[in-house]
Amino acid sequence: MALLGAGAVGSQVASLLLQHGDELADRAGAVLELAGIAVRDVNAPRDVDLPAELFTTDAESLIVGADIVIELMGGIEPAREYILQAIGSGADVVTANKALLATHGPELFEAADQVGASVHYEAAAAGAIPIIRPLRDSLAGDRIVRIMGIVNGTTNYILDRMDTEGADFADVLAEAQRLGYAEADPTADVESYDAAQKAAILASLAFHTAVPLEAVHREGITGVTKAMIDQARDADQVIKLLAVCERIDVDGAESISVRVYPALVSRTHPLASVHGAHNAVFVEAEAAGDLMFYGAGAGGIQTASAVLGDVVSAARRHIAGGTGVGESTRANMPVAPIGHVVTRYQITLEVDDQPGVLATIAGILSDGGVSVATVVQTVVDLSTPVAEPGRSTGTGIPTALLVIGTHRATEQALSDTVARLAESDVVERVASVLRVEGE
Repeated sequence: MALLGAGAVGSQVASLLLQHGDELADRAGAVLELAGIAVRDVNAPRDVDLPAELFTTDAESLIVGADIVIELMGGIEPAREYILQAIGSGADVVTANKALLATHGPELFEAADQVGASVHYEAAAAGAIPIIRPLRDSLAGDRIVRIMGIVNGTTNYILDRMDTEGADFADVLAEAQRLGYAEADPTADVESYDAAQKAAILASLAFHTAVPLEAVHREGITGVTKAMIDQARDADQVIKLLAVCERIDVDGAESISVRVYPALVSRTHPLASVHGAHNAVFVEAEAAGDLMFYGAGAGGIQTASAVLGDVVSAARRHIAGGTGVGESTRANMPVAPIGHVVTRYQITLEVDDQPGVLATIAGILSDGGVSVATVVQTVVDLSTPVAEPGRSTGTGIPTALLVIGTHRATEQALSDTVARLAESDVVERVASVLRVEGE
């Protein structure tokens, strides 16, 4: 076996292979020998102590002749080149590289099919949570209707702290960085690039359709404020960053929607109880019903567990012989734009506190085909400066805060209606728009 990369996950994989090699060999039915570890710098500090003689900067020399290549270096290149080289030599590949799979997955799977190899990637979608095999194998005979999941531990940690402790976004982000949950540059997490990559992988598996990353609608959590968290709590809801993948009808034709955004979830929904940096994936299937997979979504040793499970599977395949199990994308359903999605919404408006305002807003909503379910109104005093970006301050004008819950509507109708509300003379500001999921 060749291991490419010895970061937080790679070093744990190597350590566990060396510690439990005999036990893993019993499960696999063959000796699992780690031939070497390819890294950029052999002298770089590691999370665990590993034999120096295993390290090399020559990845290609390790790949040649290896039956299994474990790619944990991350990034697109040279990881893509090395994986294609491994597949070309007939090796099975184990990877946790979500960015690579989300952008070049079809190319890698096609290359593996041509030579009868397999690409294993249990650790790429939800860390230690076993979700890839259930979707690909256990539920292959079922019809998955919807997947809704918390697939990024950093954002869940931030939103959970904001909800349970009343903390501000910036303060919790700084704490997440200090604890190692968030990178120094947290963009991939807080702007939902990481979650979008995972959503593309899950949707491709669930709906047997190649889902390009650019087809995933993505919104981050940087706009979530303490006021929004407080409003959600008052309504017995919680804000979670959700990856939603579902079948939808578009003009009578079945399509799929794949999207990532912060959304309101009832506190009675199982996903509302996912705290800290944990992940959970909620699957709705026609025959099996509702299933939920929960656990650590990140962490070196936790993710290493999923990687080693793939290693054992790959070893068993080599012993049994035959071709690898390919990916099924034959359904080839279209991925619908976000405008076709139908759900409920919560719109928060700052409006002038004067007669006739509510009637005007109700008229705009009605004209846009958006039906009002609930309205909660409070009067706020904006004469005192506030910290929320975009709020009018210092005017002394009494302003009403309207929190409007809608019935189900299309995203396009809602978007057009919100634009008209923002242009209305009676609306000072559209404070927030959140989808309501899980109902």
